[in-house]
Amino acid sequence: MPRPHEARKFDVWGVPFDGGSTLGWPGSRYAPARVRDALRWITQRIENGAIYSLESDSVHEVGDDLLRDRGDVDVIGHDILATIDACSTAVADSLREGRTPIVIGGDDSVLFPCAQGVHRALPGRVGIVHFDAHLDLLDHNRHQGRVSQSSGMRRSLELERVNADDCIQVAVRHFNFPSSAEFKRKSGLTHITAREFQALGPVAAVEQILDRVSGADHLFLSFDIDAIDPAFAPGAGAHEPGGLTSGEALEAVRLLAPHCDAFAITEVNPMTDHTVSTTATLTAYLLFHFAVSGSGATRR
Repeated sequence: MPRPHEARKFDVWGVPFDGGSTLGWPGSRYAPARVRDALRWITQRIENGAIYSLESDSVHEVGDDLLRDRGDVDVIGHDILATIDACSTAVADSLREGRTPIVIGGDDSVLFPCAQGVHRALPGRVGIVHFDAHLDLLDHNRHQGRVSQSSGMRRSLELERVNADDCIQVAVRHFNFPSSAEFKRKSGLTHITAREFQALGPVAAVEQILDRVSGADHLFLSFDIDAIDPAFAPGAGAHEPGGLTSGEALEAVRLLAPHCDAFAITEVNPMTDHTVSTTATLTAYLLFHFAVSGSGATRR
């Protein structure tokens, strides 16, 4: 996995696709455009290649090429498999060019192609840190098939160099399929519930996460926005009360960023968001904090 403070630059890809949203609310196809609008509000504060962070009271020398917007992947609305391949290719292309991909979904079927893209481009063991209210371990059912917003982690664990020992799920809560519980226990996949995360606090929780995935050579951070409580992120594909606060999520992403090779934010849904784009704005801040904290930029 990347060494902390290793200088990096980032590619932003949009995946305006919600064809995997056979449960919950569709609408995440509109997220990339809305998040980009919010991101411009943040990036306009970069002056002469530098940005001032109030949290650390320091100026980060990020340069003029911290974030390169690569546009949207070649989404084919009626063809989830073709869209998955296009997303995987985009992630792999960025990594092969020496840049770190940040993907704006799209529904959480995007989890699998992002993991697949990291797997294609980088050698060694690939670990996944998966923030989500749900397990996404569904193998198949008549409502969703084998590839959907509920199967991304299951399909990712079928990749040759992705092992449950190098993965952890964070902020899960409430109820899920018994078949997913059986698979999770048999595979050895572990989780930190939202309640456990909040009891630990972001610093201790991230220490526990990194200890769990320490055997991986590369890490993919997948963040379903419903990991955050709907009071802070109403624009989601599904609402599960009792999630993380926006502050807890931002701190976790800041702490994890230096260790991760790719980042995806999924299930942001402008159709259920506040009219002032509360969730899209939070997503843009998660994205930007990941880039600044993960860039290894010089501070002064």
